[in-house]
Amino acid sequence: MTTMRPSALPSTSSTPSVPPRRTSAVPPQAIYSAEPESVRPARRYVREAAAYQEPSIGEDALDTLELLASELVTNAVRYGSEPGDSFKVTVAAEPGKCRLEVHDTRRRAPRLRPPSDQRTRGRGLHLVEALASRWGVAERPLGKIVWVVVTW
Repeated sequence: MTTMRPSALPSTSSTPSVPPRRTSAVPPQAIYSAEPESVRPARRYVREAAAYQEPSIGEDALDTLELLASELVTNAVRYGSEPGDSFKVTVAAEPGKCRLEVHDTRRRAPRLRPPSDQRTRGRGLHLVEALASRWGVAERPLGKIVWVVVTW
């Protein structure tokens, strides 16, 4: 299954390192196939959707949202899905805050692991804990939602 990009999602500007701040309509949610190649477009979508919904959002908040999206989406791909599954990303931005949600098909909640120099994985939720104003997990009928709130 290939990554599904929302049809209303605009293409990036000619300068890839500087994404557009305000573009044509960006939908408040997008669905992607649960594969590693979906992380980059999901991260880009979060940045574009947040900037579209709340033009006053600063670059620091956008960078934080992008990093958090990368962590949550990677976890959804690695631990929250089976081959052939998809996941949904939603963005709800307003003055001073943005909520990001990643919906996947597994009910098992993520958990913080004790820090270890022996493991190469298991640090993502520590980043989430440090960067998000709040974060949590909610159940849904066929899986879970991992959400974060970023304030500025």
